[in-house]
Parts: sequence; C-alpha cells; structure tokens
Amino acid sequence: MEKETEKIIDKIRQKRLEKKLSLLNLANKLSISHSHLYYIESKRVIPSIDVVIKITKALDFPLKDLLD
Repeated sequence: MEKETEKIIDKIRQKRLEKKLSLLNLANKLSISHSHLYYIESKRVIPSIDVVIKITKALDFPLKDLLD
C-alpha cells in the first residue's frame, strides 16, 4: 500500500474518532458493512473513490482535506 493511501486512511480514522463515531455507526451511515470499514481502517483494503467520498460526506469534511 502506498504511503499516501495510508495517510488518507489515517485521516479518515482520525476524523471518525473526532466525531466520536464507532465503526458500526459510521458503517451504518455509509450503508456498508462494519467489517468492510474495519478492513479499510486497518489498511487491509483500499477503499474505492466512491466510498472515500461517502465517508467525507458522512464525516462532514471536504475531500481535499484528505490530500493535504
């Protein structure tokens, strides 16, 4: 996995924790399985761009913030 991808995943996890959402709560908001989100955050799966966009919308932060 690329370092940049790892940084994006780390930022997603950080934002989820800042919003005080559990993996299950966020997964439900995204209409994806809890295990899929777990695999993303544990860097076992690279999320599709569609899932990344859904995550940024659900956590209410701009997509561009993941790339800075």
